[in-house]
Amino acid sequence: MLSKEDERLLALLRTNARSSVSDLARLLDLSRSTVQTRIARLEQTGVIRGYVLDYGDSYTKSLVSAHVSIKVKQKLTVKTNNELKQIPQIAELYAISGEYDLIAVVQAQSTEQLSHLLDQIGDLDGVERTNSSVILETKFKR
Repeated sequence: MLSKEDERLLALLRTNARSSVSDLARLLDLSRSTVQTRIARLEQTGVIRGYVLDYGDSYTKSLVSAHVSIKVKQKLTVKTNNELKQIPQIAELYAISGEYDLIAVVQAQSTEQLSHLLDQIGDLDGVERTNSSVILETKFKR
């Protein structure tokens, strides 16, 4: 179970994972060594798996994003998931309940690229059908 300090540390790292240990210690009112120890423990226990690139607003606003619902032939689920994982424009892939089996979050640099990407997904062996919703505006993101 995470302590309140761990939760505060994670919140700060989520905001800026490149913050120095000194800055984190100052903001948390803890010693540098305590913060380093907490980060190491969170990494070792798998709470922190890694650090990722966070794109700037000017770049992400230029992308065309969509949610793509995907119906998969059940016997080809593993193969289809592996093929979807190889498409770099798919940022996230979720297994869901309901009529469709998966939702992919895709990001393209233009509507033309998005159209080709949707065709590529639809043409994969194991994909029965897709349904796409283009994201018009992000209200908030954490």
